[in-house]
Order: sequence, then structure tokens, then C-alpha cells
Amino acid sequence: MSEDELESEPPRHGRMPRRGVVRPIIAIVASSIAVLLVSGAAVAAYLVADLYGDVKEQPPVELESETVLEGIPDIGAMEGGLTFLLVGSDKRPEDGAFGDPEEESAVLNDVNMVLHIAQDHSHVEVVSFPRDMLVRVPECTDPDDPDGDPFSARSSVKINTLLSSGGAACVAKTIEQLTGLTIPLAGVVEFRGVAALAEAVGGVDVCIAEPIEDEYTGTFLDAGTHTLTGLPALQFLRSRHGVGDGSDLGRISNQQTFLASLMRTLQHGGVLNDPVKLYSIAKAVIGNMQLSTYLQNPTTLISIARTLQDVDLSKVAFIQYPTEYTDDFSAVVPSDSAAALNAALLADAPVVLDPTATSNASFGTQAGETPAAPVEPPGETVDGDGVAPPAEGDGVAPPAEAGQALPSDVTGQRADEVRCSTANDG
Repeated sequence: MSEDELESEPPRHGRMPRRGVVRPIIAIVASSIAVLLVSGAAVAAYLVADLYGDVKEQPPVELESETVLEGIPDIGAMEGGLTFLLVGSDKRPEDGAFGDPEEESAVLNDVNMVLHIAQDHSHVEVVSFPRDMLVRVPECTDPDDPDGDPFSARSSVKINTLLSSGGAACVAKTIEQLTGLTIPLAGVVEFRGVAALAEAVGGVDVCIAEPIEDEYTGTFLDAGTHTLTGLPALQFLRSRHGVGDGSDLGRISNQQTFLASLMRTLQHGGVLNDPVKLYSIAKAVIGNMQLSTYLQNPTTLISIARTLQDVDLSKVAFIQYPTEYTDDFSAVVPSDSAAALNAALLADAPVVLDPTATSNASFGTQAGETPAAPVEPPGETVDGDGVAPPAEGDGVAPPAEAGQALPSDVTGQRADEVRCSTANDG
């Protein structure tokens, strides 16, 4: 059994169906979900039909809040925005490709990410909830026996134990209770899908500030920029012993740098204009996902895609749900700043992160060199003088933005930001 599993609180109920799902890497998909779904809007109808066959291979995730979608012709225009939950677990595929499924798996939802698309489609927030965060859990239906006795409400439970004691629907209900959001859509992703996605996009560039060595995940990277694909990408996203402060909080910051780079690759690397790559990406992710009921309809996927295809990367924020350690450092609990983040999400307001928050955190990443802005075609202008403004350099704060400023201890980054993973000295 891996050290990650030994450190996690054992599940209280072990009756989750044996469905292949993913792990911290699911992070990758939260961002890719946005762009993946964008791809759905560009793929021809007959290809969408083929993808639909992949979707139907997995039984749907049934959410209580999906009833809010009944009678809504375009869910991309839901009042107050649209919220999607992405969950990933430790369970290995049965073929042993990522470790012994019997000895190295615990069905823990070690990655929990919420993707919130604004009602006017002008901004997107992707919030990561630390796996060791203690939460209050409402009464949840047993997914193996929906008509039987439900799992009772509990308190001070690590969020990463909920997949095995109520399924993805219980994770959604718990986050709804925590944040006040309504979550009508969800997906659970497989290990294999993460590696396949990285391959489908042709690799993702990651910036490494100093050499990373993590023998637990087999991640060994020199300082500099690396293009990661397949299994190496998966290992990088799973690493926590080798990055930041060696905790899951450091791993989340590390994942955010990868996700931001992934989105830049998808938007600026010609991927969105390449039907073959788009189809490969959609096939890689959808073929390895278990989706909620409404997402099993291809027209729904396309509807969401249309809400995302024009969002500016500077308006996509990756945010780590603000927490603080318990007295014995065995877990984390939501900090006072969580209320400000919850309020911004409920108000469907864009957020502004403190530009120094992540760099100053013990588990954070550091600023990298932002690439120059794309050259404007002849005859087009960027400002009133017809001259493109200078690109932001390393360490230069972004211009002031309209939005709700979050407290200085709320960490994260924008999708257009380049940040570098820092090594763990321990």
C-alpha cells in the first residue's frame, strides 16, 4: 500500500461500486473539461455520436440537484451560472497498469474540484478542495442500495473518504453544504484518462524552478521547462513529496501550474483548430469518465462547450479552497477566508487573487516568465495608438481588474499566468 493511502483516514463504508476512477490528477481534467467540452462544439455530429457511445458505457452519476436542470433548454445560461464537480480517486485500473488494484487502492476521492462558469460566460473559477479537509457530511444515499437506509450525517470527516461512503453524489452534497452552491453536474475520471489526455494534446510544458526528486511517484525533473505527456504527466500531477512543502496543499499548487499550461496549450497551440486533435482529446477524456445523467446527452455537452469557447484565459482562475491546519497538523479545516470565496461564487462574481499570495505560501509555486503576447495581424490594433502593450514580465503584477478581491491568504493563479514548481527540501 502506498504512503498516500496509509496517511488517509480509512473509509467508513466500503460499498462503492467498482468503477475505474482517477486520483489527484483529476485536477488535469477540471481544466481540460472546459476545453474538452469546447472540443465537443467543434466536432462533427457523427463524431459526437461516437463519443456518446463511450459515455453510455459508464453508469451515470445521479445527483440530487440535477432536478434544477429540468425544463431548461440551454443549461449554459442557467441563472447564477453553472457549476460542475470533478472527482478523482485512488482506485487503480483492474489491469494493474498503475499499481496493484487490490493492494494499492482505497477508493478515496483525493481530488475534488468545482468548475464554476459565470452566467454571462465572462469568467470561470476552478476551486480545489484539499483531500484532508475536515467537513460536515449530510445524510447521503447509499449508491449500492438507493432504496435502503442512507448513510447518516457526520461531522469532522475527511472529504477524501466520501466517495466510498456515498459516492460522487455525497461529495457533491457535502460541497454544496460547505459552499452554498448548487451542483447539478458531475464527473468521475479514470487514471488512464489523464495520461491519455496529456498524449492527445501533444504534451504539456511545465516550469520547474529547482530539481524535483520524488521516489514515491517516480518524478525526477531537473530545473527548467519540460514537456510532459502520458505517464510522466500523471506522475508529476500525483507528486507531493517532491514539491512545495511536501503536503497535499503543495500538490494542488503544483497541479494548478500544469492546468494553466494545459489551457494555454489548448487555446494557443492550434489545438482548437485541429479537428483530429480535438476528437482525440474528447475520446481520451470522455472514454475514461463517469458522467452525471444530464451530461450523458451529447447536446448538453455541446451546450456547455459554447459557453466556454470564448472565455479569456486571464478570466479563468484556479483557486485553492482556503484552509488552516488543525492543532495536531493531521488535517485542515476551512479558514475564515472561505466565507469570502463562497460569497464570490454565490454572487457569480469574478475574483481577483492577491498576486503575492501563492508565492508567499509555504506550499506555493513561484512566478515564471510570462511569454510575450501573440503578435497582432497587420492592420489590427491593440490600443488606441495601434501599438500592442508590453508583455508582463517575471514578477510584474497584472493590471488592476474589476472583480471581488479575495483575502491575501487565498492562493491560486490565473490560466494566463506562468508559474514554476518549487522543490521540497525534505
